[in-house]
Amino acid sequence: MSPVLSRAPLILALVAVAAVAGCAKRTRPPGDAGVCFHVVPQKDGSLKYNKLVNTPDLEHCAANLEAMRIKFLRLGGSQQEIYGAFQSNFLFLQKEGVFTSTSLEGPRFVALVRTGDGRLAIPGAMPQDPAQ
Repeated sequence: MSPVLSRAPLILALVAVAAVAGCAKRTRPPGDAGVCFHVVPQKDGSLKYNKLVNTPDLEHCAANLEAMRIKFLRLGGSQQEIYGAFQSNFLFLQKEGVFTSTSLEGPRFVALVRTGDGRLAIPGAMPQDPAQ
């Protein structure tokens, strides 16, 4: 028997696993135009979408979510990371910055980074130190 035929069951199994993974359910955020949501995971695994503000773009939505996060921390809260949603994108506010994804389970991409003093900025917008 040829080496290719002896590996056929393994190859078929890998193709089947890839097909099932590609069909896995993805949690998608609402696509309401200009609406920024605070997303709260529920105990049953569902998500609750609380309308925060109407805003023109993702950066302003992230800024509003960040202001809310800071306000909660000042009131004694302990949640450092929060979720949001804006126009079919999830926003993940983390200590490193803001990341986005089109699904809760999908890959995350950098939208905003934190500056040295903790503010949020568009990547590459801060001037570089020429001494470095």
